[in-house]
Amino acid sequence: MKTTLKTNITIQDICEGFVYNELEGKGLFGLAGKLTIQPEYQRNYIYAETNKEAPVIESVLKGYPLGLIYFNKVSETNLEVLDGQQRITSLGRFITNKFAIKDENGMEQYFSGMAKEKQNRIFETPLLIYECEGTESEIKEWFKTINIAGIPLNNQELLNAVYSGQFVTLGKEEFSNSQNSHIQKWSAYVKGSANRQDFFERALDWVSKGKIGEYMSRHRNDDNISEIKTYFNSVIDWVSSVFTDVEREMCGLEWGRLYEEYHKNSYSSATVAKQVQKLYADPYVKNRKGVFEYILGGSTDTKLLDVRVFDEATKKSVYASQTKTAKGKGMSNCSLCAIGHDANKNKIWDLKDMDADHVTAWSRGGATDSKNCEMLCKTHNRAKGNR
Repeated sequence: MKTTLKTNITIQDICEGFVYNELEGKGLFGLAGKLTIQPEYQRNYIYAETNKEAPVIESVLKGYPLGLIYFNKVSETNLEVLDGQQRITSLGRFITNKFAIKDENGMEQYFSGMAKEKQNRIFETPLLIYECEGTESEIKEWFKTINIAGIPLNNQELLNAVYSGQFVTLGKEEFSNSQNSHIQKWSAYVKGSANRQDFFERALDWVSKGKIGEYMSRHRNDDNISEIKTYFNSVIDWVSSVFTDVEREMCGLEWGRLYEEYHKNSYSSATVAKQVQKLYADPYVKNRKGVFEYILGGSTDTKLLDVRVFDEATKKSVYASQTKTAKGKGMSNCSLCAIGHDANKNKIWDLKDMDADHVTAWSRGGATDSKNCEMLCKTHNRAKGNR
């Protein structure tokens, strides 16, 4: 890859013809239209939400270097930003009065209201820019190694760069647009933000069954994303129809996997709602995130709920009482061993070799207290399960 250092381009040059797209949250053009600020493989603009855009302007005013910026030379007359789009977009947004900074007196100032000398200081600041020329694979490999102002690219941002094209562009327009009217609904079930590609990543994860890179490679040149949109909406619509009440713990669950496993089953939303309310009110349920899969699976796998177990004091108390009674009757202190016909019929087990068990299973209404506790040898307890 060939690189050429440019030192004669100023902030005013960069920001000439700057356009910012509010809907997509990105800077579009600079250098009088010759520079594409956010090519397809670039991440969305995130400096605004991470409170980093004002420090960019403050650094310029103080004479601090902004660091190297890299352009990809697409043709003799066209360039695109390889690294530095967050900084360039911050500069462009400030000069077009999209945000203000605080002056030395703590007063907010927009660019248009600043003293002329400060405006000129910003405009005349030269930037250190490397123009890079190379094959697509060379450019993309270089892009992957770049750390943008201390905020590394996440996995989906890297994949967007590797498989950039019409498919990624359409995917970002749908799932990475913070103004999309569906974002609020999606946020009940998907954790993250549109700008950091979390919704796009989840949509790809669900439709590809976890093989995102493979799927993006196969569909890179597609001119539509109908399959992703249809599948993603099918999952969301299914979840919201089964669980009509939105709970905080729903966000971030593996809904794609759960959809595949259970969407062919029939559920009564009214019955499901009552089950959720009952489990949420149960003091023995320690893991509310497991409530939804527990219900979908027929309310059998109590491990999903992390049901509160008997404490050590209860175990010792029940063991002592049970063992005393067993010794008096000359039988095993494990009730299931005592009714057997092998050598353990009269065995007195040590506490360490026994487990506490619900006499009446928790799933059938049994409480986790001493009255519903019995000690069984480990073999019988594991064999009993949830019966």
